[in-house]
Parts: sequence; structure tokens; C-alpha cells
Amino acid sequence: MNLEELFNQNKEASIEGRYLTLEHIQPILERINTNNQVKIVGKSVLGKPIYTYQIGTGKTRIYLWSQMHGNESTTTKALFDFINVLNNGSEFAQNMLSAFTFCCIPILNPDGAELYTRANANEIDLNRDSQNLTQPESRILREVFETFNPHFCFNLHDQRTIFGAGTTGKPATVSFLAPSYNEEREINENRLKAINLIAVINDELQKYIPGQVGRFDDSFNINCIGDTFQYLGVPTILFEAGHFQNDYSREVTRKFIFFSLITSFKALFENVIVNNRINDYLNISQNNVVFYDFMYKNVKINYDGIEIITNFVAQYKEELIDGKIQFNAYVVEVGELENFFGHYVYDAKGAAYSDDFTNFPKPDQKADFYLNKNVKFVNGLIKS
Repeated sequence: MNLEELFNQNKEASIEGRYLTLEHIQPILERINTNNQVKIVGKSVLGKPIYTYQIGTGKTRIYLWSQMHGNESTTTKALFDFINVLNNGSEFAQNMLSAFTFCCIPILNPDGAELYTRANANEIDLNRDSQNLTQPESRILREVFETFNPHFCFNLHDQRTIFGAGTTGKPATVSFLAPSYNEEREINENRLKAINLIAVINDELQKYIPGQVGRFDDSFNINCIGDTFQYLGVPTILFEAGHFQNDYSREVTRKFIFFSLITSFKALFENVIVNNRINDYLNISQNNVVFYDFMYKNVKINYDGIEIITNFVAQYKEELIDGKIQFNAYVVEVGELENFFGHYVYDAKGAAYSDDFTNFPKPDQKADFYLNKNVKFVNGLIKS
């Protein structure tokens, strides 16, 4: 199977970029609702509909949800790309639909999606509400879980650009986790199913992004939805869509999430998953906070009247302005910053720093500055 070709043929062209709301996906849901597969299963805090899309007649039930955090939209795009495959009439699609029943919640947190926030309209992180179920969105996710009674859960998220795969200097473009079901982080039959499936996905992704697959921390937190569903006995996989080089719109990462979904269900369908791949899973590099968006090295800075050669870093803040996401770069820290990396690295080679403020790169200051007064940086990048 040529995954690149499959992606290009089935990519949902109507959605792209980071800002994805109900307004963007409702036309898609209308188009694919050919046989009453789309249902409203509840409403958000602000009264927005929360949809499920269910397709397939197979005995193995797969539950997938995305945008539990409103500003994490990459997996939503990939989910619709995958749904297009299921609807393309191919032999692969027919096999999928006969083997599986898929229940998808494309946007669990429509209010957060609209506001481009992690939390819902009540400023609650839904991924810390799986026990108390204080929010309508949390209750809907749980009610569908109990009604649908899945055999596998796919918990679809984005992660920030700060994560690297280990300490190798490579970004964690896609990361996975088979969540723990108890404090001891033991591995039972259900967690092992998730582990084995992640190992299969990793095998495939290494062909395309070698060294850029990460493994998320498995500390147990029963308030997290993945840990709860694993605790309740359903193999659950956390997907984290991360950064690929220069891909701040996450269109390349979208493709690798799509590859991961296709690989998962192909492996389950073909029943080719090896029984015990714990070591392969543990050999996936653990996610580490080792990246900044910008790193400026060997900069001459006046520090308390003394000129020093040092480094500083800046990070994008994703800000919703007039219905569009703008990436605005702000200074974060000054120092040697050993064992950290930048997605964009500039070696100043001793050039002197200056700006229109205090001539010192202060934290939370816009990354607009000069080096040797003749090289101008605007929003973190050299102004051409």
C-alpha cells in the first residue's frame, strides 16, 4: 500500500491550517451523512452541537475523538482524511467497513475550538475531568463510550513545538502513549494491546520520519481520559501530533497522523500484531522538553554594563486575531541553554544585540531586534 498516494487522493481539501471550528467541518459532515451516520449527541457549554459520525458494520468497535482541547486540530484534519478513505469505495475501504465499526467525535470541544483555547468555555481542561465529569463535553464523551462499548479507543491530540524525541535534536513529530491503568504502571492484557499496536505504527513511521517518533510520559492520572478508559479495560492509544521542520500549519504532521491511522487498522484487520512488543515500545525515544522555536547563539549582549557573549531563545505564541491564527514570537530566556535546541537557529558570531526598547532581550518582549545594527529581525526572523 502506497500511503503517500492514499493520502494525496483522500486528503480533505476543504480544511487546512491550525484554526478549525464547527463552522469549517459542518459542510463535510453534511456531505458524508449519506445514511444518517451523523448524529448530535449533546451540546457544549455554549450550546454548540457535538457530533458523532458512525460508519461500518464490523464486530470490532473503534472509538476516536479529537479536539478535546480546542486548539489541537491536526488530528481532526487527519480524521476526516481517513473518513474519506472509508467512503472511497475501494477494496481497502470495504475491508475496513466489514471488519470495524468506527464511532468518531471530530470536535469534542467546539467552544474551545472557536476561542482557540485548550480548555472549554468554563475554562476547564476536559482531559482532567474524566472522573468528576463536571462538564457537558466530558459527560458526552463518557456516555458515548458506555453506549458504544468500544474494543479500542483512539485519543487524538496535538503537542507543542517544545517536545523533542529524546535528546537527539530531532522534533517529536508524532508521539504515542499506551496510558497506565494504575499507579504502578503495570502492563496487563489490555494495555499490552495498545503497546503492541503503537510498536507497529512506529515501525511504519520510522520509514518516513526516522528518529522523530516520541513516547509520552506514562505517569498515572485517573483524571485523564486515556488513563480512565485504560483503567476501565479498553485498550487506549494517545496520539500527539507534533512539529515537523518548518510545518507550523501542521499539514505535514497531518499526513503522518493519517499514516498512523491507516497502519493501525490495516494491522488489526490483517491480524499481524506480535503478542509482546514491550521492549520495542520502550525503545521509542521518550518525549523531552528540549526545543524552542528560535535560538540565537553567540550574541553580544550588554548585561549590567558588561558585554558578554551568550545565547537567547524565543517562542511563538499562537494568537487568534480577526478569525486567523497569528504566530507571534516573544523572547523567553537568556543564557547558555545547554542541551536545548532551536527549530530555527541563528549564529550571530559575536554580533551586538540592540532593539527599540532597552537593548536587552527581556522575557515576553516581542522578538524584534537588530544584530550589529544592520541585520534586522522581525517576529523572530531576518527581515529581507
